[in-house]
Amino acid sequence: MKLSVIIVSYKVRFYIEQCLHSLFRAVDGIETEVYIVDNHSDDGSVEYLTQKFPDVNIISSNRNLGFSRANNIAIKQCTGEYVLLLNPDTIVGENTIRDVLQFMDAHEKAGAAGVMMLKDNGEKAMESRRGVPTPMTAFYKMSGLCARYPESHRFARYYMSYLSWNEPAKIEIISGAFCMLRHEALDRVGQLDEDFFMYGEDIDLSFRLIKGGYENWYIPAKILHYKGESTHRSSFRYVHVFYDAMLIFIRKHYGHFSIFVSLPLKIAICFKALLAFVGMQMHSARKVLGLMKPRKRVTTLYVFIGKKSHLNDFNRLAKRHGIDYAFLKASADTLPQGHVGQNFGSYQRIFATYDTEVYSYEQIFNIFSAHPQQNLLMGTYNPATKTIITSEEVFR
Repeated sequence: MKLSVIIVSYKVRFYIEQCLHSLFRAVDGIETEVYIVDNHSDDGSVEYLTQKFPDVNIISSNRNLGFSRANNIAIKQCTGEYVLLLNPDTIVGENTIRDVLQFMDAHEKAGAAGVMMLKDNGEKAMESRRGVPTPMTAFYKMSGLCARYPESHRFARYYMSYLSWNEPAKIEIISGAFCMLRHEALDRVGQLDEDFFMYGEDIDLSFRLIKGGYENWYIPAKILHYKGESTHRSSFRYVHVFYDAMLIFIRKHYGHFSIFVSLPLKIAICFKALLAFVGMQMHSARKVLGLMKPRKRVTTLYVFIGKKSHLNDFNRLAKRHGIDYAFLKASADTLPQGHVGQNFGSYQRIFATYDTEVYSYEQIFNIFSAHPQQNLLMGTYNPATKTIITSEEVFR
């Protein structure tokens, strides 16, 4: 077995369905096994995915095990030469996995590899390349020096923003959203640390790979990461788990540092967590007391860009959900630039929704990444499932 893909799912069945459709295109011709570990979803995910994907190994937990433990359950069963940890709220480019595997086959010291992650407006996600959050690197990040001096090898090490986006580069931290691991390296340094419930486990594993003599690499192959569909960031639980993970990492790897270095950093993390929590409580209080200003409605347009024979189905779907929509009869051959240069009127937000039968995922990524705009976001329409998916909505 060349590749084992592991996806941890929690109440995102339609996003994971889309992820799997892109994955199967990307692993065509590669001997692959796929594991889904469902963390006790109550939305019928297990039944739905079992019916749709009978060849996928689905492990159903009777409680939420967290990201690390759920992945470890599948890692113990999988047999691939390489193990890919993949988030359910991602879309994989057709050549992405092949490019990463070819690179790792040619670089025996590569223990793990990550890729170029795109936001849904086509911007490159800074989390694609990161450095180990040493006490000083973390300080530069939290103090704002990292953002102020993005080309500095000293201040900008957290996001390694001084590196080229278009060339492979040795980095330190691989994102858990797409983390290609050499199984042999994973066996040697150990699986994910289950003390981390949902955040920080990728940082810890990447650091242990480096300590174990392996290299971590960034490969300029593209995926889309919605970043948020598998988590809920506006909750106390998110704040608690996220900042607790940072403290676990410091205790584990930098507990030997002088108290004059580690203590201020711990205080800073606790202070950031407190500010986030207080901010959420104040927001909730204002909402309960009716002190919130009414949110202005954002005018939104969904533009279908695809095959003429699919217009009727998209039309029915749009009318059923009461959304504003427009059509561009096109394909990658007739309109290779897709939505770029088109006039969509005065809408404040536009979801350019591509027909995935006539545009490959890579073509969609390339169109958006070449011309990123804040108010022009990526959507997909899959004729096989008759589903529109964006970062905010699923229409079926």
